[in-house]
Amino acid sequence: MMSLTIRNSVLALVFAAAGTGLSAEKGIDAVDGPNVRVMRQDDGSKTVFERSPDNKTLTTRNLSPRGDVQLRTIYRMDANTNPISCKIFDGLGTELFKVSYGYRKSDGQLVAEQMFDSRVKRLDPQNPSKEMPVRYLVYTYDSNGKRSAPISYTSVKGGTADDIFGSKLKIAPFKPEDNPFKGAQPAAKPAGRR
Repeated sequence: MMSLTIRNSVLALVFAAAGTGLSAEKGIDAVDGPNVRVMRQDDGSKTVFERSPDNKTLTTRNLSPRGDVQLRTIYRMDANTNPISCKIFDGLGTELFKVSYGYRKSDGQLVAEQMFDSRVKRLDPQNPSKEMPVRYLVYTYDSNGKRSAPISYTSVKGGTADDIFGSKLKIAPFKPEDNPFKGAQPAAKPAGRR
């Protein structure tokens, strides 16, 4: 099982990238047994990770300091606990986005993410029966297997992502190694050592 220090570091990086103000020192608190983890942010808000006993679903809830749900994300996982799809909801339960993940068949590496707007269906002008993603992320890997930063394509004209989608909604893409419930990878390099 992944050590608490490594897991804290991975999750701290994810939430720092999402702009949540997470402090790595806050750590993970086990709640309600082995299937729930809670991350406490510096501002008093929390992120709750809840895994189904069969490892097929991971639900995250971002809670305000008062305990109100601000964002909920439900991931559907494959047999290797990699996400295959997710749905993102606001605090009122309105579905905002749906995301699909694509993996390379030869080695199972994440190569693409497609994010679709659940409120406004965007159709491909050349094939009106096909829905277009609002954001498409492509990942490449170097000869050592290290993943690149994603290459992002959007189907909406003009402006930066913050201009188009707003800067208040911070959604970091879920990466398989960010799963707080996934076991250790024996072939992986130890964190903090080079």
